[in-house]
Amino acid sequence: MPLALAGEANAPLGCLVGPAYDEPTLLVVPQPRNRDQRFAFAESLAAVMLTYLDSFRGVAEAVPTDRGRDVRYRFVDAPQILVPNPAGIGFVRLLGRSTRFRRTDGDYPVPPAVPLLGRWMTFLADRAEMPGSSMLVAATDALSAHWATGQSALEDAHLGSLLGWISPPPGRTGAQAGRDAEDPAVCPPAGPATDPGFDNDVLAPLVRAIRDAEADGTDDGPARAVGLRATAELADALHGQLEPTWRAMWDAVTLLRELPPGARVAGRWADDRDAYSDYAVYVDGGHPQPRRDGAVAAAQRLHRLEKALTSYAVQRAYDDPLVMAEHRLTGEAFVGEVTLADAKRVDDSGKRPVLRPRIQLVTADPVRLTPGTVLISPARPAQKARVCFVTAAPGESKTEVVLELSGGMGRSRTAAPGSVPEVGERLCYTTITDGFSPPGTFPAREATPWTHGGPPVDGAVGDTGATEDWS
Repeated sequence: MPLALAGEANAPLGCLVGPAYDEPTLLVVPQPRNRDQRFAFAESLAAVMLTYLDSFRGVAEAVPTDRGRDVRYRFVDAPQILVPNPAGIGFVRLLGRSTRFRRTDGDYPVPPAVPLLGRWMTFLADRAEMPGSSMLVAATDALSAHWATGQSALEDAHLGSLLGWISPPPGRTGAQAGRDAEDPAVCPPAGPATDPGFDNDVLAPLVRAIRDAEADGTDDGPARAVGLRATAELADALHGQLEPTWRAMWDAVTLLRELPPGARVAGRWADDRDAYSDYAVYVDGGHPQPRRDGAVAAAQRLHRLEKALTSYAVQRAYDDPLVMAEHRLTGEAFVGEVTLADAKRVDDSGKRPVLRPRIQLVTADPVRLTPGTVLISPARPAQKARVCFVTAAPGESKTEVVLELSGGMGRSRTAAPGSVPEVGERLCYTTITDGFSPPGTFPAREATPWTHGGPPVDGAVGDTGATEDWS
């Protein structure tokens, strides 16, 4: 839970961090414009974060690859970092950008933990862009994905107001609790930006007093006592700003833990564990990722993000009936009851007979599908259903749909038990699928075309990394 100094790009003011509600660690930067203090903050944060990030390297599992002919290994668990809002993810990204190239020797050296923290922060920020990833999560995004409020999407980015709508205190409505949370005196901002009133009335005088005490340069005397007292007051003031958000974050965690997990969440978490396992090995080599991706690397990353976004949208619809309802309204899906089923039907019109059961469903949803359209049921994603007939039910505002099934029933001419829907079963069928799509084709890194800058020039980070601004 970071706070940053207003008017400065990613100048940390302080943060609360910890693995449990009763284990918060407060980190404070008395002079955010002081370079040494900024990197002392980064070192203190690294002591907490790197210990947590390394704690998942203990146990690995074997994962079959190449159709069982080989295995690879990944860790059985991975870290999960929660921040209050998307701006917190932006802070993590800038923190990684500003620390991962720092030198540990030569001019302006920093402790070794600082660039290592920067590499991990960059990795986490990049994973946050991957649709469906759960490694770095903004609490407001997670809550908004499962609850709807009576306020705008912009207002939902306010953690206190969002929680007020979702879980108002006794005697208050959601609207009243959300309005109460908009008062910074009652619910301070969740950061990284601070309230202007707090900046002017509390923060600025304390920072000025600390700066004046440091400018005095004496080890004893009244100025030093004033500086120490102002530093303690600053820590108390920042804790007062962060503590309500700390409570709110754990309230959000409690709400989210009460939700049943989607059927496909485990698969996406396995992808996160793969990414963590790969990066844990990579980061040990001591090579930070480049400042900017080359043309080929950027195109490959964009391709992966686009595929992940498409897959995530389909998986959400498969797991959540309310998301699927949007596709039902547009005619891309329908829900109906199986009224007829011929599980033993064989199609002998081709070179060899094949099992092709047919089922009939009756639905009240609008069906805008033509014969020949291929559908998928989330209940049986490995099975395809081809639309044979679509007819209006006589005397009713319903539609009869006849489907021919293929796949997911075994290799014999007798369908495996439970693979063919039975009469009375209620099913959803949709045109949206999460099937395999071939990877994109890109040139090798050294074959980058001249239209995109040509092959990138290799080279280590120069001395500019040490003198670069914090941002």
